[in-house]
Amino acid sequence: MSAKLADVLKTLDKTQEAALDRLFELLRIPSVSTDPAYKSHCQSAAEWCARELKAIGFHEAKVVTTTGHPMVVAHDRAKVPKGMPHVLFYGHYDVQPVDDPGKQWRSDPFEPVVRDGRLYARGATDDKGQTFTQMKAVQSLLATGQMPVNVKFMVEGEEECGSTNAYAFVEQHAGLLAADVVVVSDSHILAPDRPSIVTGLRGMTYMEIEVFGPSHALHSGAYGGIVHNPAQALAEILAALHDGAGRVTVPGFYDDVAELSAEQRAVLAKVPFTPERLHHETGLTVPWGEAGYELHERLGIRPTLEVNGLVSGWTGEGSKTVLPDTALAKVSCRLVPDQDPEKIYRLVADYVATLTPPTVRSEVRLLHTGNWVVVDPESPYIQAAARAYEFGFGKAPVYVREGGSIPIIGTFQKVLGAPAVLLGFGLPDDNLHAPNERFNLGNFYRGMKTAVHFYQELGARA
Repeated sequence: MSAKLADVLKTLDKTQEAALDRLFELLRIPSVSTDPAYKSHCQSAAEWCARELKAIGFHEAKVVTTTGHPMVVAHDRAKVPKGMPHVLFYGHYDVQPVDDPGKQWRSDPFEPVVRDGRLYARGATDDKGQTFTQMKAVQSLLATGQMPVNVKFMVEGEEECGSTNAYAFVEQHAGLLAADVVVVSDSHILAPDRPSIVTGLRGMTYMEIEVFGPSHALHSGAYGGIVHNPAQALAEILAALHDGAGRVTVPGFYDDVAELSAEQRAVLAKVPFTPERLHHETGLTVPWGEAGYELHERLGIRPTLEVNGLVSGWTGEGSKTVLPDTALAKVSCRLVPDQDPEKIYRLVADYVATLTPPTVRSEVRLLHTGNWVVVDPESPYIQAAARAYEFGFGKAPVYVREGGSIPIIGTFQKVLGAPAVLLGFGLPDDNLHAPNERFNLGNFYRGMKTAVHFYQELGARA
């Protein structure tokens, strides 16, 4: 280890407790982007990020107004040698809704607590905790005068609701955001002792399917048996979207799917998703899904169609014998190379139309889309990340395809022409998007050291 790197790591060690206190402040802000009731809190979170970036040494950190939630853009003021790489770090301050905190959360989701070495709060790992990990790594480099590259930050507030304004912002400000590589810490590694690098993310098509029946809700005794219940009709439609082997039945759904070679599948097979892991992470003992593919392949290289929510009729306490007038389903498709999100929407909409019986009416509405991402594991940036992980976690990483989506990465690659590095520090069982979300504090601290080493690797090999 060089003396310069040792100085940076000493700075990190001295400020660990203060760093956790600062992260607590950010986590206390309920910046739920999908609910208009939290709009002011999203503004507060953006302002907090801008202040923090300015405080840690960025020359400029602005809160940029959009038609939705604001964006934060910052540039450092480090005097780095000419010709050094430009790095754009992307993260998000918005968080998912908390569902019913009184029933499932063990503690207030917006009052962070530490239990058994884990930090519990909404946004702890997705993505406030991971974004803050990067902030502290950059701060230590700036504070010790060891920042070897040019760094920009873009922190948005709509990742959890489609990144609508982020796409346009990147396209309109390509010069401002220009970079040689985009770094994203919004993913996970396999385990604290088994780091991994994500080399592929699935894309997304998100829709609403609504079925309309009678002009108003009816008494189920007076009309049951002569009116096709919209909830039942919707259930019939949804059930027809898969066959008994777990395969999506939408005509043309798989037409553009790029099949991996035997060699590529063999690389992915080095990190199997075992039934034991499934049970540990979900409580389930019997897996489900498309026949002919292993569990890790169903997650990383195969597309899906999932029902994310169902609403119809009476769902309150007690009974109410009502025949509902509408039924609604939220449906997402995770997509793989070379599927087109807009095309998938049209295919699903057309198929739902054919499945809809004449006794009801249906609509399929597109909410948002996102492109899939594949990165080259042999690129110098990925190799720098591999060395950084080995330094921070003590073991060389393996390469995986991730089932989730970060749609904006595809836009970065297309508009900026910059490859992406997913430098994640979460864990598979961190409960992101679920009650009791958490962040392993060991990963929080190791993540800072990994990020520091990554930036220094980029500078050393420029």
